[in-house]
Amino acid sequence: MTTAASQEAFLQAFHAERPAVTAEAFGRGRAPDGRSSYELLCDRVAGSSRVLDLGCGDGLLLEFLARADGRQLAGVDLSPQSLALARRRPALSGARLEEGRAQALPFADHSFDACVSHMALMLMGEIEQVAAEVARVLCPGGVLTCVVGGGAVGGESYERFLELLRRTIAEVPAARRIPALGDRRTRSRDGLDEVLGPAGFGPVSWETVPIDLSGPVEEVWAAVSGLYDLGPLDGGTVERLREAFVAEVRDMTTPEGIVPCAFTIHLATARLGGTLP
Repeated sequence: MTTAASQEAFLQAFHAERPAVTAEAFGRGRAPDGRSSYELLCDRVAGSSRVLDLGCGDGLLLEFLARADGRQLAGVDLSPQSLALARRRPALSGARLEEGRAQALPFADHSFDACVSHMALMLMGEIEQVAAEVARVLCPGGVLTCVVGGGAVGGESYERFLELLRRTIAEVPAARRIPALGDRRTRSRDGLDEVLGPAGFGPVSWETVPIDLSGPVEEVWAAVSGLYDLGPLDGGTVERLREAFVAEVRDMTTPEGIVPCAFTIHLATARLGGTLP
């Protein structure tokens, strides 16, 4: 059975090697309206003056949030290497950045108006405790909003990559596979309602948005190869996977050298002690 401790040990080791991997993979992706997934999340808390980023990584989302004058910002993450990158961002010089677990947040009760989380809540174990801690540090009426991965759009290179990855992982020893990460309930609206309701949150608002990551093949590879599943694979296996991917998407590459790549995200939002407007 996978424990929260083993999940967190894997995530810490992975991000020690690639501390900015999430921002590198998804930062250039765009929704149909031109916004990134980070900007979509930021805009959900436009009226909040005290915001916590749960699993803040290298601080890209916090940097977007810092564009609002006078906003008090905080971030928490398991990875000291990722936090070191966040602390180098000039816009975050006044932010409180803490190394810690979402299951035991190092903040006082009612410290924030909003809590955001980009591709992180879905990785966390002991999720009921996470929900309880977020509820504790939010003020009454505070909002939790997060981006959750939704998988391939279909008919593009990300779908083909996932199939190649599935075959590759099936052939490697169990010791070179990642532990099961997070709680599956965070990946659906009903599941999040089940998790957040007992902590005092109202019904979850749920919106699915496609994110376009199309580009030259090596740029697309750089994005998709940031998945955690590749972490335990040896260099030779990863290189063979890259070569197979390049060959697999050749037929869909445009004359301009662009490989279509897209995935979906879910934007989930819930209000503590109330219903969203």
